[in-house]
Amino acid sequence: MNEQVGRMIRIGKLVPSDRDDWEALFRAYIEFYERVEPPEMYDRAWREFQADTRLHALGARLDDRLVGITHFFVHPSTSGPDVCYLQDLFTAPAVRGKGAARALITAVSDRARARGCCRVYWNTHESNSTARHLYDKVAENRGFIRYQIEL
Repeated sequence: MNEQVGRMIRIGKLVPSDRDDWEALFRAYIEFYERVEPPEMYDRAWREFQADTRLHALGARLDDRLVGITHFFVHPSTSGPDVCYLQDLFTAPAVRGKGAARALITAVSDRARARGCCRVYWNTHESNSTARHLYDKVAENRGFIRYQIEL
């Protein structure tokens, strides 16, 4: 019997009881990109997500367990309507390929569309082949190269 029968990914806002699971997933995301962040960064981000005014977060749940997260925000565009930047997306390795990341991207896109945004966009590292396999199915790589100045 297929164990996926009856199991569905649910997407929703993060609630206070998600804090520990969210932080574990976010720390794994930060570690994946070989970064280290101070504890206060996680506290600040959580406060912003709970306020849900400038920065937004959604969680993916499978069997009532938080297995994926995404962080995003809407900002103005000089050449048209507002746009939505999907800043972070991470799913637990055990659930990859089960639809959580796709469901999170769809949920962010739906929210952006409802707010009048004309597009959702994001970055990933060129070496992130697992994520890029999905991204190539759900979005268009427009060929832009990112430059950055640390301040």
